[in-house]
Amino acid sequence: MSSPITPEQALIVLREAELLCSPEQVQSAMDRLADAVTARLKHCDPLVLIVMNGAFIPGAQLLSRLQFPLQVGYLHATRYRSGTRGGEIDWIAPLRPAVTDRVVLVVDDIFDEGDTLKAIIDEVRRQGATEAYSAVLVNKQHNRKAAGLTVDFIGLEVPDYYVFGCGMDYKEYWRQLPAIYAARLD
Repeated sequence: MSSPITPEQALIVLREAELLCSPEQVQSAMDRLADAVTARLKHCDPLVLIVMNGAFIPGAQLLSRLQFPLQVGYLHATRYRSGTRGGEIDWIAPLRPAVTDRVVLVVDDIFDEGDTLKAIIDEVRRQGATEAYSAVLVNKQHNRKAAGLTVDFIGLEVPDYYVFGCGMDYKEYWRQLPAIYAARLD
């Protein structure tokens, strides 16, 4: 776990960051995601699981665009624990509600290496979901992806930088930003 930063340090991080995706680009990506999810799942009565904390904002934005019957749940699994590098998966809150015999869509903020998302999808399947899909706002472009994981719905592609905004944080700050930024890491 990395050491916390002050609000003043968080302001410096934002000031020095590079804008990667404008609010308009994010909203357009959310529209495309919703269209793709609707086309695939509108007749499936899916259970949509939001991965806390990162997918809280993109998940809410996606859900508000889905105009078909569905149910919503959540889970909280992380590898970052306020840091900028991943570690072991920490299951803070298990899947809720039960996924047995359900079509499940897991919504996460980012597909970086994919270890957390793969563990979540594996757990959804282990608990008896009939189908498991995944959606992310951001796919980070690099060749370090977890083997055996394909994300079904992707909103935006970003370069291999540490990104924040739109649910993604920089040391627990800036999740609420409507745009996506690349942090300058020392």
